[in-house]
Amino acid sequence: MQIRPYQPADRDRLLAIWLDASRVGHGFLGEATLREQQAKVGDIYLPMADNWVAEIDGRVEAFIGLIDSFVGGLFVDPLAHGSGLGRALVEHAGARLGPLTVSVYADNGKALAFYHRCGFIETARKPEDDEGRPLEVVDMRRAPAAHAGAAQP
Repeated sequence: MQIRPYQPADRDRLLAIWLDASRVGHGFLGEATLREQQAKVGDIYLPMADNWVAEIDGRVEAFIGLIDSFVGGLFVDPLAHGSGLGRALVEHAGARLGPLTVSVYADNGKALAFYHRCGFIETARKPEDDEGRPLEVVDMRRAPAAHAGAAQP
């Protein structure tokens, strides 16, 4: 596995991963909404984020989009779920940026469990998502990994 910065040539693959993974994790939004959001991801969110991709044998299988230390998106091709790519991208981001934050739909139980396993803790809940839909969102934070022997605040 290799983690590298996003390149414009990755765009179509990232959008395909995003849609496939969103159908699994955000299927409750419905296909029409996912298609609308996919266009926003390509036109707005990929250009504004600091994106990193995880490749296996030269093929992009996952990506993380960061806005400062906020995980704007972490998506893994469903065929590669459980392979450690998501965790590797989180660890890579944490090593570069320190504490990370993320917002997760409460209805996406697998994502919540994943972030808990990666050391995130819940900090707040909101009754609506950023689009104003009545979908509960969980805000989470991950402290940087403790270094052996380092003093903790």
